[in-house]
Amino acid sequence: MSMDADPVIAMSNTMAELKIRHAKATDSTILTDISLRAKKYWNYPDEYMERWKDELTITPEYIENNTVFVGELEDKIVGFYSLIEIHHALEIRSILIEKGTWLDHMFILPRYMGKGIGTKFTTHMKAYLSEKRVDKVLIFVDPYAKGFYEKVGAKFRRESDSSIPGRKIPVYEIKIGI
Repeated sequence: MSMDADPVIAMSNTMAELKIRHAKATDSTILTDISLRAKKYWNYPDEYMERWKDELTITPEYIENNTVFVGELEDKIVGFYSLIEIHHALEIRSILIEKGTWLDHMFILPRYMGKGIGTKFTTHMKAYLSEKRVDKVLIFVDPYAKGFYEKVGAKFRRESDSSIPGRKIPVYEIKIGI
């Protein structure tokens, strides 16, 4: 490949080099930047982004209290995913959050989207949850990500209100082979 090659295209040949590790509290600023940039990629209105600001902010405490993994290429964090455990079903502003394990976030820097990182994250997540004897993971799915989640085996469960009034989002489930 020539030196002039697009690094995003060239990178697709190096996906096997993706390293997945537990996040450190010191990664919080980078992870927040990734979540905001990935969400903004879909051209959501500024008022949505403002409403989601707290949801998309990854604090050191969030990392310490939940299961968060980062993906690195050449020692650069290019994406992350996080899992949370809900011990009792709860309802927040008409949004039902069922008891169970939830994929809370999966974000990839826009220039690395479509290169297999999300699929590698999903494979990693399934192996991790299988070791923990978890049989399924639930996901509030961004409408732009439905195709991805269906491709990795997620099944639609129900519609849910979202944090944006009047907007609905799907809830999906991925079965974990334990």
